[in-house]
Amino acid sequence: MNIHEYQAKELLSEHGIAVPAGHAALTVDEAVAAAEKLPGPLYVVKAQIHAGGRGKGKFKELAGDAKGGVRLAHSLDDVRKDAEEMLGNTLVTIQTGDEGKQVNRLYVTDGVDIAEEYYLSMLVDRASGEVAMIVSTEGGMDIEEVAHHTPEKIATITIDPAQGFMPHHGRAVAFALKLEGDLNKQAQKLAKQLYSAFMAMDCEMLEINPLVETKPDDSGNAKLLVLDTKMSFDGNALFRHKDIEELRDETEEDPAEVEASEYDLAYIKLDGNIGCMVNGAGLAMATMDIIKLNGAFPANFLDVGGGATTEKVTAAFKIILKDPAVEGILVNIFGGIMKCDVIANGIVQAAKDVNLSVPLVVRLEGTNVEQGKEILENSGLPIVSADDLGDAAKKIVAEVKKAA
Repeated sequence: MNIHEYQAKELLSEHGIAVPAGHAALTVDEAVAAAEKLPGPLYVVKAQIHAGGRGKGKFKELAGDAKGGVRLAHSLDDVRKDAEEMLGNTLVTIQTGDEGKQVNRLYVTDGVDIAEEYYLSMLVDRASGEVAMIVSTEGGMDIEEVAHHTPEKIATITIDPAQGFMPHHGRAVAFALKLEGDLNKQAQKLAKQLYSAFMAMDCEMLEINPLVETKPDDSGNAKLLVLDTKMSFDGNALFRHKDIEELRDETEEDPAEVEASEYDLAYIKLDGNIGCMVNGAGLAMATMDIIKLNGAFPANFLDVGGGATTEKVTAAFKIILKDPAVEGILVNIFGGIMKCDVIANGIVQAAKDVNLSVPLVVRLEGTNVEQGKEILENSGLPIVSADDLGDAAKKIVAEVKKAA
């Protein structure tokens, strides 16, 4: 589950991590009121969408030379003008795709006098089973480009969860950021705080870009501040964090994925034209691969799980067919805990409910497979049966081409 920047910063501040003052806004008037609560005279108005690259993004409805989704405002009038241009319009960034995302909320923060920008992120390293803290002196940039062109500027510090965060981890972070004196101590403290927050909230990813060093104040002191952050959580652990689960913004998610989650289905929309319904994540991945091997592309990843009911299968089928890009459907089920006759009943019920108008190929194997095949054969529907996965992929690709 992803959350907005302002929500992530509120969570980080609860763990004692320094962030610039700021307030969320749903309307233009709320944006101006948010700015009035800040010291000024410089404000930052940020579009809140679940995508990166907002500053370099462009609004579909505005002229080509209009500013992006992160803007500096030097007065309350500027805040109002920016809010009017951003709210309700569609922001296209490198991560949204051409369709973009509608901006429904803003985050107005206090301006920061920046001396240096750094990068810091945390994620789970699946290879080692440890938490990886990735840091770089090249903050505020596309970290993928930094990794590609100057990988030596990126350092990775791994932390064994069984051991926990140790002082040498903090020193390694500060050393990688080339910080000295008080800033070095701040970096060590920040790294420990971030690790504690990451573990306490069951995060999947926590990215700070940029982490900034402010210019010295009148007393000669500089600070490290989290200027921008992205945060995502392990969906399997949300039952432990009802407060975090309440931060979910379904308007930022694909409607089909939201509907699928209501039926406990694992669904992700893709760009192809062949819908897939499979039980088991590994089998689903293999099914998508073999579709591509036969010259077509999957329209989705959909895992109905091992204990799906007829109702769940019916819901899955309907979700697939709501995608206008779907020109054919491949159902690939291996019945272990799942019974093939249950799947067959769900397929027949759904096909009748939605007046199936695209080719459908079904491959069943396992528990009650003969009963399942008999249900499909006696359904009166134009369902093509397949003997194995390879045969199923060839048949659905051929059926789609024939229908075209």
